[in-house]
Amino acid sequence: MDTWSKRILIVVTGFFWFSMYTYVPTLAPYAKQLGASYDMVGLIIGSYGFTQLILRIPMGVVSDAWGSRKMFVIGGIVIASLSGLGMWLLPAVGALLLFRALAGVAASTWVDYTVLYASYFPGNEAPKAIGFINAVTNLGQVAAMLAGGYVSQQMGMTAPFVLSAVFGGMGIILSLFVKEKRMPPKPVNTASLSEALRNDNLLRLSALAVILQIVTYVTVFGFLPMAAQALGANNFELGLLTTITMVPSIFSSAMSGSFFSKRFGERPTLVAGLFIMSVSCIVIPLTTSLSWLYFSQALGGFGRGLVLPLLMGLSIKNFPADKRSTAMGVFQAIYGLGMFGGPVLAGILSSTFGLAAGFWFTGIIGLVGTGLANWRRYLPLGETNSSRIA
Repeated sequence: MDTWSKRILIVVTGFFWFSMYTYVPTLAPYAKQLGASYDMVGLIIGSYGFTQLILRIPMGVVSDAWGSRKMFVIGGIVIASLSGLGMWLLPAVGALLLFRALAGVAASTWVDYTVLYASYFPGNEAPKAIGFINAVTNLGQVAAMLAGGYVSQQMGMTAPFVLSAVFGGMGIILSLFVKEKRMPPKPVNTASLSEALRNDNLLRLSALAVILQIVTYVTVFGFLPMAAQALGANNFELGLLTTITMVPSIFSSAMSGSFFSKRFGERPTLVAGLFIMSVSCIVIPLTTSLSWLYFSQALGGFGRGLVLPLLMGLSIKNFPADKRSTAMGVFQAIYGLGMFGGPVLAGILSSTFGLAAGFWFTGIIGLVGTGLANWRRYLPLGETNSSRIA
């Protein structure tokens, strides 16, 4: 069952993220076209993280209690499809805010995608499994943003919403065939949640993930397309830009837990990834051509791919199987702070001081995260001498 289930879940995962990211390259410009200010654009982008902040912990706790991940996998892709459909049917700023928030509800089920896929592997291979499914996530997002940019250029800025609904529908059908090893249902146990919330290592990893998401959702999934537009990018080139930022992360995600952290150590991998993506954010306002913007953001994507799967794998590595959804729910809910707060704050700063201020502030936050990851007293990882850095 495991091999067949892995394959189906991988395809469903690709469709799931494709459905939610076809319109990402043009979402901020489309919102501006409908009359949204920078702060409203930040709120629309951040609403995706806000609903995850609220829902990911309850979903993780309930999933552990019910002993089932499959129903959440199906529900997530149904909601993702409805979100894209709603944005297409209702072309208004308020509708974008509502349905992008609904996409965040769908993304909250990612807890169960990752835990279900990790269940097909031995416990000590959790970072490797999550690294691979994150690579598939990035592949789905890359394909979505490239396709979304193309159909937007050819058919208008609402076409990616239709594409989202169509691929979501195909994913719904496939998700019905996902298999799982169900655990016996048990009463909702807040003790597991309390244990996760008191786990210092989980909280410290989650804080680094907040910083990671601030940088990601201010740049790639936020205001980066506006910076590209200022350099003359058309809709297809916006899709190409976000694709170029994601392609390197496919490879670095797949190799983060299976190669880089084994070869160089977990801490050096985290530090390198955070530093690269932070610098790539700082240089955005200084870039004077699309080609240099492509290059800098490709490097940033490589760094991002190193960090997220490693943080995710480490967050559940030391939790038993029946508590992993709760732990992952806590981890992903906390990093929802970055997905929500980062774009909102950057939108306010951009409205007040200009777009460059938002990027520079975000890059500095990333450098703070780099320092925290390199501080052994903040993040003890049980390293051997060979995996330490000076």
